[in-house]
Amino acid sequence: MSTVTFLIVSAVKVTVIVTVVLMGVAWATWLERKLLGRFQHRIGPNMAGPYGLLQPIADAIKLIFKEDIVPDKAEKITYALAPIISFIPALLSFAVVPVSDTLTIFGQKIDMVISDLNIGILFVFAVTSLGVYGMVLAGWSSGSKYSLLGGIRSSAQMISYEVSYGLSIIGVILLANTLSMVELVEQQDSFFNWFIFRQPLGFVLFVICAVAETNRSPFDLPEAESELVAGYLTEYSSMRYSLFFMAEYANMIAVSSVATTIFLGGWQGPILPPFLWFVIKVFFFMCFYIWIRATLPRLRYDMLMNFGWKVLFPLALANVMVTAFLQRL
Repeated sequence: MSTVTFLIVSAVKVTVIVTVVLMGVAWATWLERKLLGRFQHRIGPNMAGPYGLLQPIADAIKLIFKEDIVPDKAEKITYALAPIISFIPALLSFAVVPVSDTLTIFGQKIDMVISDLNIGILFVFAVTSLGVYGMVLAGWSSGSKYSLLGGIRSSAQMISYEVSYGLSIIGVILLANTLSMVELVEQQDSFFNWFIFRQPLGFVLFVICAVAETNRSPFDLPEAESELVAGYLTEYSSMRYSLFFMAEYANMIAVSSVATTIFLGGWQGPILPPFLWFVIKVFFFMCFYIWIRATLPRLRYDMLMNFGWKVLFPLALANVMVTAFLQRL
């Protein structure tokens, strides 16, 4: 493949992935409101378009035309940059996620991944951990005590759960002997080769830590409307406010995609096209995310920290030690 062709193909892949993710973010809000309505015996959005499918467009139009209010005591530059800093890392993680098998178009083999890095897993964990900077900076720059407390909570929560989050996949790395996301999918070529069966504890730990990392209920302490009004984004409005929500849902899709790739066989599956299998698995993982929110109450802050350090961390260490021991046999 020539350099020009490679650049064109890469640009097309980036454009398609970003477009699909942004569309997914928009309708993930509709999906969550619909599912929560079902779980809680409500109707959910049903007025904007058939089944309320145009509700995300209506929300976007409303947010665009809402007044953008900036507090007098805000640190203006940081205040403006914080939502962008939260949103961009969520998009970057899709660069190394393979969404389908290799395609052949006009005699050219095209890998359905933007970049097959040999340290793909490390790249994902590196960029996703940057998102917390947006929350911390938003809380600090808003000039509000509630916002500052939310930002501090988000940083403490990230530190507490990031350790166990990273350790949860060490077992998979020990078994697969690779950090490439593409190679991980290739090794899960049959149903019982999925790493969810070979690392069940690692999968459970990964899911719990992922929910905490994305600040979703029951780990949504940085927002905690009953305690902090809206936490780190209390002083945000209009499109800046929506960027934080876009970042949250983009992170949800990113985590679902990474979990699908590492533990659920990625695009592997019978009969259906590989890309469709990938989408189905991500969709069910997103539904599971929403189910958790509808079911579990928010933890108290001290319980959240104790759970991270006294339960998840020892379990993650034990899982790594046992897996390493069995690999040596």
